[in-house]
Amino acid sequence: MIVKTEVFAPIDNNCYLIVDEKTNEAALVDCSAWNGKMKALIGDAELKYILLTHGHFDHIGGVKAVRDTYGARVVISKEDASMLSDGRRSMAAYHYINQESVIPDILVKDGDVLTVGEIEIKALATPGHTKGGMCYIAGDCLFSGDTLFRQSCGRCDFEGGDEYEMLASLRRLKSLDGDYKVYAGHDMPSTLDFERKHNPYMNM
Repeated sequence: MIVKTEVFAPIDNNCYLIVDEKTNEAALVDCSAWNGKMKALIGDAELKYILLTHGHFDHIGGVKAVRDTYGARVVISKEDASMLSDGRRSMAAYHYINQESVIPDILVKDGDVLTVGEIEIKALATPGHTKGGMCYIAGDCLFSGDTLFRQSCGRCDFEGGDEYEMLASLRRLKSLDGDYKVYAGHDMPSTLDFERKHNPYMNM
């Protein structure tokens, strides 16, 4: 398994490409923009899924164009699905962004498993930043969206945010067996063991 990373405007979002080396099938975790940088990130991979951790505008800005270009299936939780067609819920409208409407292909729920080549990608429901926040586990990698950051966590003061749900989600991630490389929606990567020891929100 290969994980490729690129950072995109408007808010230094991390997008990740998970590639199965044997089949060249891939999944894109979040899709902030459609530009030359995104084309280079995807490269010649056979893009099967666009896995959305949640529906805020800075994580979905390139979804329609990428799906139209590669034929990938758009995956998001039922709770956040309307954000793909509602610029107020996604907060695009408040940033004067004309959001292109998208109908998701798969409404993912907790425990669902998607496959990319020989890679199994498991969905974990982690509400708190939004009602439908999702993390994805592939191999020893945890793609945590705006739930878990290095020594921090996502904001809970937007529509659908809930600090009690966030703390419960962080406790759930803390209780996972073993260590994981943590790839967050913003900022630098970390490990779950590091966050267990040093993240104040994970230890509340």
